[in-house]
Amino acid sequence: MLKTRFTELFGVTHPVVQGGMQWVGRAELVAAVANSGALGFITALTQPSPDALAVEIARCREMTDKPFGVNLTTLPSISPPPYAEYRDAIIESGVKIVETAGNNPEPHMPAFRAAGVKVLHKCTSVRHALKAEAVGVDALSIDGFECAGHPGEDDVPGLILIPAAARALKIPFIASGGFADGRGLAAALALGAEGVNMGTRFMCTAESPIHETVKQQIVDASELDTELIFRQLRNTSRVASNTVSREVVSVLSAGGAFDDVRDLVAGARGRKVYELGDPEAGIWAAGMSQGLIHDVPTVAELVDRIVAEAADLIQGRLAGLCAGSDAVLVGS
Repeated sequence: MLKTRFTELFGVTHPVVQGGMQWVGRAELVAAVANSGALGFITALTQPSPDALAVEIARCREMTDKPFGVNLTTLPSISPPPYAEYRDAIIESGVKIVETAGNNPEPHMPAFRAAGVKVLHKCTSVRHALKAEAVGVDALSIDGFECAGHPGEDDVPGLILIPAAARALKIPFIASGGFADGRGLAAALALGAEGVNMGTRFMCTAESPIHETVKQQIVDASELDTELIFRQLRNTSRVASNTVSREVVSVLSAGGAFDDVRDLVAGARGRKVYELGDPEAGIWAAGMSQGLIHDVPTVAELVDRIVAEAADLIQGRLAGLCAGSDAVLVGS
């Protein structure tokens, strides 16, 4: 067992997190993650309404008595969802852990604080992490450039971003982007993080509510099989490489505007990828970590394997490098 400030703060056994994922973060997956001793998040906006979210939370509680949370991602929008109502549904359902992402979580902090909810905020830069720390979040998830979804616009990979965050932050943080195995967990801990957040790796598990064909697509893919869309719009998103995402890149690279790709990137098309099992039906998120994914285990098997591998590396190979009086530490 690996004990960190993160596991103590959130009352979980393992420093492993399944973050919010649109259309993926449903009760079956989240309950399996919770039962494995890790921390899972239901994705609030996957549910069509705050009332539906309350039902999904109750459904998850029927499958686990372990801690789990809800992800609430707030983004600029012409017609934004009723974020405050989703927030209230989370609080009224008795959930005590929330993962926020997107905009500054400050407007929601008073309500979460009053309800005793711990907030884990996801950031893609140290400056944004410091701002979130200043407004009172309990912990942070630091996303490197390798991550699926929105990696920000700085293009800083985890190998640099994680130790930079460790130097600047006082509150615990976990590392996100490019993690899929025990080697990654051990590396994240060595770089100063208190655990890891994984999205693509949890998509490819037995309990993940996406089509088996899409899971196999992830298994077959390499670390090179992603595309960065919306770069020209300063709203970069890393997605699986397919005919649709490559067309989006081509249109925008040629000077096109968002309206020229609106139909290609519609969320309804992405949802069909997961439901119908057609990886070419639309845009869907996938991280570079898919190059490290080679099977579809149960969540319990995956978490046990990752933690055991990390512990073996820390206690075995890495400890062995320092063994003996004649050992020389590089850089000492």
